[in-house]
Amino acid sequence: MTIYNFAAGPATLPQTVIQRIKEDLPSYDNSGMSVMEISHRSALFDEIIDQAKQDLRDLLNIPDNYQVLFFQGGCTLQFTAAPMNLATKYQKIALLDSGHWADRAREEAERIGIKVDVLDSTKEQHYTKLPELKDLVPNTYDYLHITTNNTIEGTAYTKLPETGPTELVGDMSSNFLGQQYDISKFGLVMAGAQKNLGVAGLTLVIVRDDLIGKVQNLPSMMDYDLFAKKNSMFNTPPVFAIYVAGLVLKWLKQQGGVSEMERRNRQKSGLLYDFLDDSELFTAPVEKKARSLTNVPFITGNPKLDQQLIAQAATEGLLNIKGHRSVGGMRASLYNAMPYEGVEKLVDFLDKFEKNYGGLC
Repeated sequence: MTIYNFAAGPATLPQTVIQRIKEDLPSYDNSGMSVMEISHRSALFDEIIDQAKQDLRDLLNIPDNYQVLFFQGGCTLQFTAAPMNLATKYQKIALLDSGHWADRAREEAERIGIKVDVLDSTKEQHYTKLPELKDLVPNTYDYLHITTNNTIEGTAYTKLPETGPTELVGDMSSNFLGQQYDISKFGLVMAGAQKNLGVAGLTLVIVRDDLIGKVQNLPSMMDYDLFAKKNSMFNTPPVFAIYVAGLVLKWLKQQGGVSEMERRNRQKSGLLYDFLDDSELFTAPVEKKARSLTNVPFITGNPKLDQQLIAQAATEGLLNIKGHRSVGGMRASLYNAMPYEGVEKLVDFLDKFEKNYGGLC
């Protein structure tokens, strides 16, 4: 039986990447050492990290005046690091509250004394739609923070908010490399790797040169300028995670790049959304114009039936479709490595389930 992993993260990897990892584990590049053993100070790793950075620049058309940095600690750490590095003039940031992770970014900034103004929130609508800017952001904030794709709630920005002179900072974790954005529109982008880029333990930061190096005596592990000068190797970096990310980036190039990934993700999510919209049992609660291409929450309206569905799906090889505890129901995460066939099998299963149990709601 073929297994399809719909987890929100850590998520599925391309099979060719997994196969390459297997080949490299005993001896990387005929070195006699596993890829998990090579030194981060070696020429072998220099090649890995430098090639990964270049492939990322190629795939995202990252301008030359942006740094590509590798961190640990997830975007949760970056919710602290970003304001420490960037909130230097006003010590105040703006935020659009689109869900759990946007609210976490607010909490972490406030913990270090940064004032956060929530310019709009859709909490009262249970985050089934996106917050919007009514006007240009006043030039009294160091930046505006947005979550480009909300993993839990299933919403995503297609059109970026117009921020005027205020810098835009984006938490892009769950649609990084799966949906096209103009990096030059952002002052900073952060993204955890465990959804579309590789394995847990690695976080990407892409930041414009002129925004860093303005603060003295930052904690070393949060200092963007220091990490830029040290090629992300101030301390031992997550060697294996960067190696896996490099393989995924090469796979993305072979597949046709981010534009092709977005096309496929629209095709996959469209198949599932079309079924849900036509269904009499299932509901996709997110406003249509705000729907994510990569995270699709849905419900039956009957929590017991939801649990029955999740259990039966697992027996069919459809794993990890349980929704987040704050939302309930189900969620299918359709990241780049999820094949179209996996979504076809999910839709076929949901159709059969509805025919068997639809009358129970």
